[in-house]
Amino acid sequence: MFKRIMALAALGVAMAGTAVAQESKTVYQPFPHAFIGVQGGAQTTFTNYDNLKLITPTASVYGGYWFTPVVGTRLHVNGIWNQGGLKPGSKYDYKYVTTDLDLMLNLVTMFGKKDYYPVNVYLIGGGGLNVAWDNADARGLGLMNAWSGRELSHNARVGAMLDWNLCRNLSLNLEVAANSLRDKYNSKNNSRDDWQLTAQLGLAVKFGHKKQKVAQQPDVAPVAVEEVWETRIDTTWYDDVEYVDVERERDIKKEIFFSIASDSIGGSEAQIKAVAEFLKNVKNAEIAIVAYADKGTGNPKLNMGYSQKRAQSTKRKLIENGVDPKIIKSVTWKGDTEQPYADNDKNRLSVITGKGVYSEKERKVSKKFRTEQVRYRVK
Repeated sequence: MFKRIMALAALGVAMAGTAVAQESKTVYQPFPHAFIGVQGGAQTTFTNYDNLKLITPTASVYGGYWFTPVVGTRLHVNGIWNQGGLKPGSKYDYKYVTTDLDLMLNLVTMFGKKDYYPVNVYLIGGGGLNVAWDNADARGLGLMNAWSGRELSHNARVGAMLDWNLCRNLSLNLEVAANSLRDKYNSKNNSRDDWQLTAQLGLAVKFGHKKQKVAQQPDVAPVAVEEVWETRIDTTWYDDVEYVDVERERDIKKEIFFSIASDSIGGSEAQIKAVAEFLKNVKNAEIAIVAYADKGTGNPKLNMGYSQKRAQSTKRKLIENGVDPKIIKSVTWKGDTEQPYADNDKNRLSVITGKGVYSEKERKVSKKFRTEQVRYRVK
């Protein structure tokens, strides 16, 4: 009994494994594959006639194979109606069929990064044979080079195709091609090959894609993972900025110029006010006044008197502008015994010199740090 139960269990496991293995999907590879198609459009063969009047319908069938995303080949058959023209206004009909073996290069996949794109551009080049017949109209017009029966010619082709994949097995395309045929193909002798231009819309059916079965992974419930957290201490350095009061000494010097034989401050009011404003913003201030007279006018006795009056006038004006008399430490006069300037007229002056201490804020930076406890996940 036990052996039967074990056999049934083993069978169940095998069937389950087979069921999982069969859970697969079919994936179609875009390359390689075969294709067939049809086209319809218009053509004209170039001559010394109005080519717009020689446009005739044309049709094609083809089949081929894409070996890689870039390289393919096809066998292409095109025909059947054609026209030629003879000035001043005669046209003639004939028929043809061209069979070409073409090489196709996909420029999009050649320069792209993928093997498949919904829209592609093919460069087409190839060669084959052209057979033309039913040329009675040209012979009736008396063309010297009109052929009879069947005319066999080479055909060399170069062209381009825009291909749009509607789905995996069907695409829409537009092809323009130039075909080179032997001279006299159009019953005229031009001493060079005749050229034919074709433009056609078409449909292509694609088949033979390789299949690949890809096993689908069964849904597996996520396994809960135990989280592991740890704690660390992070240190952050920063600039601590403070502004401290710093005392500095400052000096001032102002010159008060006078007219000849005069002690009137006159136009030097601005200098007096500048000294008064300076003294308001400092502490421990003191000033001194020294006055002079020019040696080029008057005499020593008169000049000493002028310089005395100028010194006293300067002191009086400072006091009138709010200067405390206590900080005026000295008031002296030199007459013409000293000449501060080489220019005589500039020596009629008084000189105010002063100093004081002022406070300003100075930026002080120090490096500091702070610590922070941080929890982070390690698993």
